[in-house]
Amino acid sequence: MYVMSCCKDQRFLKGQLCRYANIELSPSAGVLNYGQGVYEGMKANRTQDGRILLFRADQNAGRMRHGAERMCMPSPSIDQFIDAVKETVSANKRWIPPPGKGSLYVRPMLLGTGPILGLAPAPEYTFLIYVSPVGYYFKEGTAPLNLYIEEEYVRASPGGAGGVKSITNYAPVMKAITKAKDRGFSDVLYLDAINKKYLEEVSSCNIFIVKGNVISTPATNGTILEGVTRKSIIEIAKDHGYQVEERSVAVDELVDADDAVVESTKNNLFPVK
Repeated sequence: MYVMSCCKDQRFLKGQLCRYANIELSPSAGVLNYGQGVYEGMKANRTQDGRILLFRADQNAGRMRHGAERMCMPSPSIDQFIDAVKETVSANKRWIPPPGKGSLYVRPMLLGTGPILGLAPAPEYTFLIYVSPVGYYFKEGTAPLNLYIEEEYVRASPGGAGGVKSITNYAPVMKAITKAKDRGFSDVLYLDAINKKYLEEVSSCNIFIVKGNVISTPATNGTILEGVTRKSIIEIAKDHGYQVEERSVAVDELVDADDAVVESTKNNLFPVK
């Protein structure tokens, strides 16, 4: 794995690769007490001719910097992030599955590891990257997903941190996911926190609905994560002549849609039934 540290109000310098191992944290570390942490998710894939490909790593780097600013954290530069990812993937290339058999999931993390007893930014930060070979995220594989529309719990509210990949966004959704899976559903589709009638996103993916030549997806207004795959789908769809609308999408529109799909780096692209 890759590790790099710096103090508050300083810049990250050169990190280093080390063997995958536990990390030592103070009981009063900012990340443990106040959730000061962000992370990214990426994949490395092996091609038929043996090349190893990453997908838009600069977009993940930029999103981490945006999230770090929101959480009052220093962050690696775009180049530092990309170089660290490349080093880590290269050091673990033997774990990348063959083409069509899976991917190497890459998890960059930025954590407030310095001790702080009191609600304030941590005095020290650690950027680290670890990897793991993975297959399909959902047990259904490539089969359509069966989503539960959640009307009690919300994922994020206006003015919060729903638009950044903060670690604090994910533990709260476990209750809703557990309830949905106990009922036989694949995952949860969340509605907006105010009206409870507009689509937001699934627990870890963005959603699109298709009607004729029009593709609609919820606008990123601060409560929805701006997915790297989401942005790519929008660009590709426009290049292929589709009209793409980023707007408030009412849940009732799902009934009349021709198709609905969810996507993220972990999930790739999956249809919804």
